[in-house]
Amino acid sequence: MSDAEPTRAEPGGPYGIVAIAASAGGITALGRVFGGLPAGFPVPVVVVQHLDPRHKTIIAEVLGRRAKMPVVLARDGEQAKGGTIYIAPPNRHLLVEAGGVLVLSSSELVHFLRPSADLLFESVAGAYGPGAIACVMTGTGRDGTMGASAVKSRGGTVIAEDPALAEFKGMPEAVVAAGVVDFILPLDEIAAVISGLVEANRS
Repeated sequence: MSDAEPTRAEPGGPYGIVAIAASAGGITALGRVFGGLPAGFPVPVVVVQHLDPRHKTIIAEVLGRRAKMPVVLARDGEQAKGGTIYIAPPNRHLLVEAGGVLVLSSSELVHFLRPSADLLFESVAGAYGPGAIACVMTGTGRDGTMGASAVKSRGGTVIAEDPALAEFKGMPEAVVAAGVVDFILPLDEIAAVISGLVEANRS
């Protein structure tokens, strides 16, 4: 499978997607994780970072300076490709359908948030099952906990930034408390573990 082809996860097969959620403190944390992922990373990375919807965002440009692969704002109907990081635009939910098709939605806020990490994670759980990796990083509140539970229930893998070390511990602490986390990691170990999981499960 080349990087240009859609990535799909067969039941029990290799990981097909990585979904990451962050809020307060997330720009810095995401930059560090993206910088640790290799160029040519074989699966798509989809990201919810809570942003102020009132301002034009330059998050893709900012984070693209740290990453070894392209960082873009997700577009509705786009086919997610390996080796690319897709970020939810401000004030739009990002979901992933079967086969890696990205969907943007302006549906109602979830727990006062749009984009919602819960919706993103629930969508990748449904589309990829055991082929999904969900990662919850620094942030306040509980966004991502329900979605991470969905990923875990479908056989996927859940990673949390260590709440004791996170800039804002609310989001990672909530998902750890839910009992669905496979790895609790310092920020600087997250990229290596994600890369190791993806590469180890590819044929």
